[in-house]
Amino acid sequence: MKKVLFATTALVATAGVAAADVTFGGYGRFGILYTDTAAGDTTNITSRLRLIVNATAESDAGVVFGGTIHFESEERDAAVAVAPGFNGARFFARSGGFEVGVGNIYGALEFMPGQYPIDLGLTGHSYDYVAYNFRGDAYQNGQGLGSSGSNGIEVLYSAGDLAVHVSATNPTGPANDRIAGHIAYTWNGWTFALGAQDSDFVGDTDWTVTVGGSFGVADVNLAYAKNGDDNGVIGAGGTGDHWVLSGRFDVGAATNIEAYVADADYFAETSYGVDFNHDMGGGTSLRGGISSTGSDATLVDFGVRFNF
Repeated sequence: MKKVLFATTALVATAGVAAADVTFGGYGRFGILYTDTAAGDTTNITSRLRLIVNATAESDAGVVFGGTIHFESEERDAAVAVAPGFNGARFFARSGGFEVGVGNIYGALEFMPGQYPIDLGLTGHSYDYVAYNFRGDAYQNGQGLGSSGSNGIEVLYSAGDLAVHVSATNPTGPANDRIAGHIAYTWNGWTFALGAQDSDFVGDTDWTVTVGGSFGVADVNLAYAKNGDDNGVIGAGGTGDHWVLSGRFDVGAATNIEAYVADADYFAETSYGVDFNHDMGGGTSLRGGISSTGSDATLVDFGVRFNF
């Protein structure tokens, strides 16, 4: 991430500000995405450019106030039109290990360790390896305020190996609330996390647990989420248990392989996938993967990612 420091009266508007700065960073990716579903198969160029802007100012008392906003442009295919634009901003105040965030919040379940154990291929594929299955508040990278649909609030606290995160929103009004939290603890190289949610939305995650650590050259993660009671529905609208076992294995100084297997009550088929990531240096990498999704689709991608 490239850092640009502005020490001007336009940015530092009051004499009481001890320090202020703005950083620019992000990533770009481009390549090929092949999709095979019951409706047919397609091959398309896929690309994304995400610019991340962070702005902070520190008070004389050492409290850091800040905000972050993303600009994103993405192209996948004619059926998935994503217009370029800014997302909703997240604001925060931080002191030591304590932080309060408002706006386009991270979300306690979305931010919980072990929910994103890998990042398959170039595009992430179907994200069947995310156990809570996006059934809670989540940070919106593209346009919009996130799944909250309105300003949310969250509190994060960390001290040594312990981390706690609580978030709350009312996405569609005061009668539809989400309150979620997780607690995580790292011991001897293994991270254990437990999350729970009280939600007025049917099918949202009730609770979830993850454990992840290292066996020599392999990093492994096991995750479970209870996403409502099993209603017997397969696909959209389905609820129930969701299991994920995943791993990352080094096969050289600059190359690793990731793999997962996932199953859920609402999957038509067991989901699984494998990928490779080869570091070319300077923030650039070759990436590719293949997966069979819970909706019985096959996805294959290959391309380049560069971080800046």
